[in-house]
Order: sequence, then structure tokens, then C-alpha cells
Amino acid sequence: MAPDVCPPRSEPTLSFTQGLIFGQLSVIFILAAFIKFFIFGDPPLPDVTATLRASERRSRTLAHKQSLLRLRSPNQRQGQPLRRKKSNVLRNPPALTIGSILSKTYYNVDSHQPESLDWFNVLIAQTIAQFRSDAQHDDAILSSLTKALNGTSRPDFVDDICVTELSLGEDFPIFSNCRIIPVDEDGLSLGNGIKFDAATAARDGTRLQARMDVDLSDMLTLAVETKLLLNYPKRLSAVLPVALAVSVVRFSGTLSISFIPSNPSQSTPTMMTFSFLDDYRLDFSIRSLLGSRSRLQDVPKIAQLVEARLHRWFDERAVEPRFQEIALPSLWPRKKNTRGPDDSVADGGLPIGRSKGKDVTRDLRDESTWRKEFSPEDDRQDYSSLRHRRPNKDEDAFVMSGSLPNL
Repeated sequence: MAPDVCPPRSEPTLSFTQGLIFGQLSVIFILAAFIKFFIFGDPPLPDVTATLRASERRSRTLAHKQSLLRLRSPNQRQGQPLRRKKSNVLRNPPALTIGSILSKTYYNVDSHQPESLDWFNVLIAQTIAQFRSDAQHDDAILSSLTKALNGTSRPDFVDDICVTELSLGEDFPIFSNCRIIPVDEDGLSLGNGIKFDAATAARDGTRLQARMDVDLSDMLTLAVETKLLLNYPKRLSAVLPVALAVSVVRFSGTLSISFIPSNPSQSTPTMMTFSFLDDYRLDFSIRSLLGSRSRLQDVPKIAQLVEARLHRWFDERAVEPRFQEIALPSLWPRKKNTRGPDDSVADGGLPIGRSKGKDVTRDLRDESTWRKEFSPEDDRQDYSSLRHRRPNKDEDAFVMSGSLPNL
């Protein structure tokens, strides 16, 4: 028998030293590529980024519209029958339709010119100015913002967040080009080729929607400082200080507002819905600082990540097809909601001014204090220096002519 022969072993093509050198060079090459393209890479132009985001939002909106059109059925637009009122005292008003509203307000959705909304801009500016003034009082917004940032949703690898700068801006948004357009039951416009018919609007589920352009050029800034914690393999293995400042520089878009009537059978109040169209423009200015001794300032990739996250947060909340709902209170006038300069302060309910009411309240408080300190039975007190002198029991009370006796 032939003896067992071991097969020849294949010799490695690279020695240990050559493999070590090749591995080190590979790691160095990967680190250099990461630093060059990830940290110090040039960010894309703002116009190019805005165009790409607008095209993505537009494609998402078109896909949503197509899905709604596929899900609709011919019998879906049938109107629900009106319920008969239970009360015979109130007169049954005629059916309120979009056509009657437009005819009584003399508004033609096809030929009416857009409005400038100058008066509305003044009211909004006053509201925002008051909001900024209230935010400065006792640092209310700073305390609330710090509490919200350090809430339960903060991850474990992030230390306490400290707000270092907060600016609410100095300018105001400008609303313009307001127009009323009809939309279907899903909030989609009827399109250029579809003619609006006021007679069949209620049956088709068409409702009115106000659209206006919004433009804001300001500097709204929020700057925070925190630390990134590395808790592996043990707690606080490494700490990286991070400072971040985000500023809203420009916002322009189209705001759409509509009302959803209340449903007494389901006890739902009147809702106001608002959202922004997908053709908006939102520009940020983001500054960053990493490290404690050797610091990296304004890393482009960090700015891109933060900006993408902010755009995603805004798209998921207030950009069509998503919208925000606000429940409106009852618009019927009520006594408890009435405020004015004439408030009843005295016991007799006489109307007095606000400044005068404070004086009368002070006088009533002083008189009540005097009555507690000085008793009518004490005849030794001198009441001549007081404003209201009370007669003694043994003195004859002064009786006016024409008054009833014993009164």
C-alpha cells in the first residue's frame, strides 16, 4: 500500500508585516475620505436643495391625490338627507349652500380679484408684538423652552440642554394675494378644467377655502449647548461638548384656511383647518461648534442633517396633505365673556370707570376698616375728622323736607 501523502499547503501571498501595513493604510484611507467628504465637504447650493425638496413634496402630493381619486366611488358624493328639526318654535331656515353664501356676499370665485390684506397684516403685527412683549416678562418662554427640551423624550446620550440665545425677531409676516377657491371634500382644488357649479356644490361635497401668500424675512434664532455622552463600555467613557444655533432666515409659501361646520349629532364643534401648500420655501442658517479644546466650527454635514430634520418635522405637521385642526369656541355672545370699561364695583351696581373703580374700592375698604375700629356705642371718640360722621342715638336725626317719617 502506498503511504498517505499530505497535500501541499498553499503559502500566503502576503506576509504578516505586509498585511498589517495594508490594513493600516486602509483605515487611514477610510478616515481621510470620511473627514474630507463628510465633515469638510462643500454643501450643495441652497437653490439646488430647495428645488430637490420642492420636487419631492410635489411628487408626494400628486401621489396622494391619485390615491384619493382611485379610492373614490360614484356613490361617495351623495349628500346626506337633512334632519328635520324637533322644535316647532324656531323657524326652519332655508338650506344654506355655497351658492347662496357667494351670492349674498357678492363674491365670484371666477372673476374676483385677490385682496392685499393690509389691514390683516396690521392686526397680526400687533398680536405678534404683544406675544414678544409677554415672552420677555419673567423669562416665561425661556423657562418653558428649557423645560420642553429637557423633557422625557431626551435620549440618554445627550446631557442637559441649556438655551444660550433666543431671538423672536423684529419683523412681521406679510400676507397678500388672498383669494377664495372651491375645493372638494378632501381639500383638493377642482382644477383648471373643471367649472365650479354653485347649484351642485352641496351635493358634491364642495367647500370654500381661503388661500393667501405668506412672506417672512427675519432672524428667528435658537442657540443651545449640550454634551454628547459615550456610555460604552462604561458610563461617561467620553464627553463631547456641542453648541448649535439655528436661525430661520426666510419663509415664503401659500397658506390655506377652511372651516368644517359643527355636527350636533356627534357633538363636534366647528373646526378651523390650516395647512401650507407644497411649494413653500424655508431657509435656515445653522452654526455648530464641536469639541472643547480642538474645536470644529460650522461642519457642513451637521447643518445638512439638522436642516433636513427640521424640514421633515414641518412637512409631517403642516404641509398638505396633512393639516392642523383648531376647535373654535361658540360665537354666540355670552355675559360671562363680556369685558368693557364699565364694570360694577360698588354695591349699588353703578357703572364707573376702571381708574375710578380702584379709588372707590379703596374708599370702601377704608370705611370698612373704620367701622371695625370705631364702635357707634363709644361716645368718647371724636368723629369730626372723619369723612362720614354718624349721629349719636340721643341726637335728633336730620330730616329732609318731603321725606317719609320714621325713615
